[in-house]
Amino acid sequence: MTVNQLMKELNLKLIAGNDGLDNEISGGYCGDLLSWVMGRAQSGDAWITIMGNLNAIAVAVLADVSCIILAENASCDDDAKARADLEGVPVLSTEEQAFPIAVKLSKLLGI
Repeated sequence: MTVNQLMKELNLKLIAGNDGLDNEISGGYCGDLLSWVMGRAQSGDAWITIMGNLNAIAVAVLADVSCIILAENASCDDDAKARADLEGVPVLSTEEQAFPIAVKLSKLLGI
């Protein structure tokens, strides 16, 4: 499943990173402690978090995640948006909490 397909299926809003919409998603990861995510998220994961800052974009790049999903309408600052656009990291937003989004992602991926 691509980020673009996920965005449509879960009615997610694109905030930044339009160039990465064709990234393939193979799994998911939930977490907000950046050092923890950096060491544990897998390449191809959709990362569900509330962290919308520049450091989160750096972690997304290092971990090679497919996208960031900001739960609970968490904000994404302007520096993070600019870096996400530059790096091609899609940042998506939802008003839902992390758990319901994770469950929906799991069902869509069949995992």
